[in-house]
Amino acid sequence: MGKITIEPLSRLEGHGKVTIVVDDSGNPLDVKLHITAIRGFEQFVVGRPAEEVPRIVTRICGICQTPHHLASVKAVDAAWDVEIPEAAKKLRELMLLGNMIHSHALHFYYLAVPDFILGLDADPKVRNVVGLIEKSPEMVKKAIALRKFGQGIVEKVGGRPIHPVTAIPGGIAKTLSEEERDTFLKEIDTMIEYARESVELIKSINESYMDIVKSVGVIDTWYLGIVKEGKHSFYDGVLRFLSPDGSEKVEFSFSEYQDYIGEHNVPHSYVKYPYYKKVGYPEGIYRVGPLAMMNVCDSIPTPLAEEARREFLDMFGSPANQSLAYHHARLIELLAACERTKELLEDDEITSTDVKVDVEPKAGDGVGVVEAPRGVLIHHYQTDDRGIVTKANMIVASTHNVPAMEEALKQAVKEIFKK
Repeated sequence: MGKITIEPLSRLEGHGKVTIVVDDSGNPLDVKLHITAIRGFEQFVVGRPAEEVPRIVTRICGICQTPHHLASVKAVDAAWDVEIPEAAKKLRELMLLGNMIHSHALHFYYLAVPDFILGLDADPKVRNVVGLIEKSPEMVKKAIALRKFGQGIVEKVGGRPIHPVTAIPGGIAKTLSEEERDTFLKEIDTMIEYARESVELIKSINESYMDIVKSVGVIDTWYLGIVKEGKHSFYDGVLRFLSPDGSEKVEFSFSEYQDYIGEHNVPHSYVKYPYYKKVGYPEGIYRVGPLAMMNVCDSIPTPLAEEARREFLDMFGSPANQSLAYHHARLIELLAACERTKELLEDDEITSTDVKVDVEPKAGDGVGVVEAPRGVLIHHYQTDDRGIVTKANMIVASTHNVPAMEEALKQAVKEIFKK
């Protein structure tokens, strides 16, 4: 019996390693995914005034700082029974979409596509974004343009391109000027076209690698995502679980998440393993993120993305269970984010100055949820009568996915060792 250790894991947003236990003949017996970083933010925020927490938790992730900022402030609003102005909701959603555009473009073009464009057997020294620049400079220019556009929105709405600060209990501290709005409007049609081209690109890549996509990392799980009246939603709505065969849908409000989601401890990782309580662990493990969102929603409320979603399900089945189909789903969400951004920019209320209401700190219990680029993000705080955080729970998008990632790795290793 022996052990194969893969460490560090590269091209991912975090720290981890994989261990594969093999028998004396070299056949895999078990696979473990170890998440080796401790964040500790659930304790860092205890004892702090709740209005400070949305600025603290952005440091959890340098890529997904905007969703943390917004899930956090939504939790404080909920704890203090605050109803924010409609214009503030739209600006917060616009900020979230900016991060979604930036992150989805980054994830696909910088972390994923070099393998497919340059070839799985290419030298790692060139099988990266630098090698991609040499081979397909126009492709990379469009990826950079998408990232720049998304970061520009976060900067103008959030006050900073990284670690935004403007979402506050009661609304948002910064308005969007008509000049700023018009600047983004001039670019948005180009961004939509780049996103549409990205969907066409992954369709052509899938044609070349379909045998791998449909055989490696294929597992059946539950799925979890945000829907609003059954439709795909990045910012608001309810949570929906979908069964592995697609026959059962279970919806619940953000505040009820603890009635439906359990967190299991494992000895080999610092993260908890979430699961759907009704089914239990491990049968109730589930996936979040773009793949899950394509599965759980009844439709996407923007036309180009909805057309792409229907093609996606025709290609992969409904629900789609192929882990490598995440790339395709991610680009459909990129297109949806660009289309929704245009809708918000064309909404006259987006430049309104009615963006905040007065709030009074008090004792409360609040949950805030948004769809982060990696999936459902949950922040939950309790405050005392001075508005000081007394307890916090956070389930980060990647944490939801870890149990399923481990199962997908087990399947992938068995499939690869067959060959």
